[in-house]
Amino acid sequence: MDRQPLDGVEILGHEVEGWERALTPEALEVVAALERRFGKNRLELLTVRDKRQRRISAGELPDFLPETLEVRESRWHVAETPQDLADRTVEITGPASDAKMVINALNSGAKVFMADFEDSLSPTWANVVAGQVNLQNAVRGVLEYRAPGGKEYRLAGNPAVLMIRPRGWHLEEPRVRVDGRPVSAGLFDLGLYLFYNGKELRRRGTGPYVYLPKLESHLEARLWNDVFLAVQEMVGIPRGSIRATVLVENILTAFEMEEILFELREHSAGLNAGRWDYIFSIIRKFRDAAPVLPDRAQIGMKVPFMHAYTELLVATCHRRGAHAIGGMAAFIPSRRDEEVNRVALAKVREDKLRESGQGFDGTWIAHPDLVPVVLPIFEESLGGRPNQKERLREDVRVGARELLDFTVPDGRITEDGVRLNVNVGLRYLVSWLNGVGAAAIFNLMEDTATAEISRAQLWQWVHRGGRLDDGRDVDADLYRKIRDQEMTALGGLNRVAAAARLLHGLVERECFTEFLTVEAMDLLETTDA
Repeated sequence: MDRQPLDGVEILGHEVEGWERALTPEALEVVAALERRFGKNRLELLTVRDKRQRRISAGELPDFLPETLEVRESRWHVAETPQDLADRTVEITGPASDAKMVINALNSGAKVFMADFEDSLSPTWANVVAGQVNLQNAVRGVLEYRAPGGKEYRLAGNPAVLMIRPRGWHLEEPRVRVDGRPVSAGLFDLGLYLFYNGKELRRRGTGPYVYLPKLESHLEARLWNDVFLAVQEMVGIPRGSIRATVLVENILTAFEMEEILFELREHSAGLNAGRWDYIFSIIRKFRDAAPVLPDRAQIGMKVPFMHAYTELLVATCHRRGAHAIGGMAAFIPSRRDEEVNRVALAKVREDKLRESGQGFDGTWIAHPDLVPVVLPIFEESLGGRPNQKERLREDVRVGARELLDFTVPDGRITEDGVRLNVNVGLRYLVSWLNGVGAAAIFNLMEDTATAEISRAQLWQWVHRGGRLDDGRDVDADLYRKIRDQEMTALGGLNRVAAAARLLHGLVERECFTEFLTVEAMDLLETTDA
């Protein structure tokens, strides 16, 4: 394949299976046009993020925006939901690069499958290309996979509705350059997917449905909306074909949910409560001032600030006619230990009963075996309706005080909690560096979001005065001792030393690193050849 298929476009990635299907000159022309038109805007918005961070670090607290009061107080609704997206009671997620996982998810009985290019996909060049090829085949109903032992996997009838999650605004695709600089990873993912599949999805009675990650303001949603308008015209599908669900996984986004829905209103499909990234964002954004949070296992959805944010999300969505989608159930049922299953599934049921009771229209799961556990809970709550958007939750009263009260009643930092964060951080980084972005660890499906909160908590405890419940300080010495012990226990894993060096830098560096994936990408690229 030509490594310079178009003027100003360079392919730096090596030749991998399927790249001739994923990277045609015609498709890259769409990507290049999007980058040339919107790349500068993206970089400007990242600069706005940096300026906002400096103000928060100087003591400024976020609040609802006075300049958008009219949007919050006026009457408007998002566009009517497409028929095949009306029922989103159970959504399953997984990396687009894993053909077997894509097939099993589409066949799982879930209503929606989100094929991921972001948190659950390790962005090796082979994975990024394979994801695009897999989705071309999935859209056309011809995706197949033959396991090494000979077992064959094929798509069944009536698969889940397909959505994709492109990478966030902060990420770049280093293997493709436009006019000498790396292309936006999100524009690359979306541009290729829409070029190959936009018309075909419409022909099959559905549409290009997407999840938007890592937004920090309504201005970033406005940029996505501008991209949607442009790319729909480029690939020849009607305006409004794209429908986007925004992940509310940042504390700043919680203050702009109304405005985000408004900016995307003709393309909006709702909001989703991204719980782990939300907690991570609290540490990241208030790195210099936030109270030290306890073990992550103690920060459940019933603690006041998490409950407040999800209550506001449901009320906001339903007020505007949009879906409200709940958080992830990451448990992977055990094939051998029924006691583990009994305890964990009881917690899953409790969590999903809470969500359906709050008014959520659906929820996320990580494994097909959870479909028969979770689906009946929402079906019973909905009573035959596809959603409960008519529940306006006019009783909800959530303001800045509730969103910013990070108190965790009876919260404690324990040695087990420190050890778990070190262990999960190491195990996940090993997996990610080896090209696997959805990693089964201790019967949980871990992705970048859980690795982020693990390393962020370790950083906060070491640098902001964390203290164990037995009185010991969580200092660098304690962290190193536990890290070395966990490294020894994981000594047989490939690339554990590289993972440990990466975690060490993220935890011990005085300045907080915004996203581990940005730093780790350079390390990934050294072996992605």
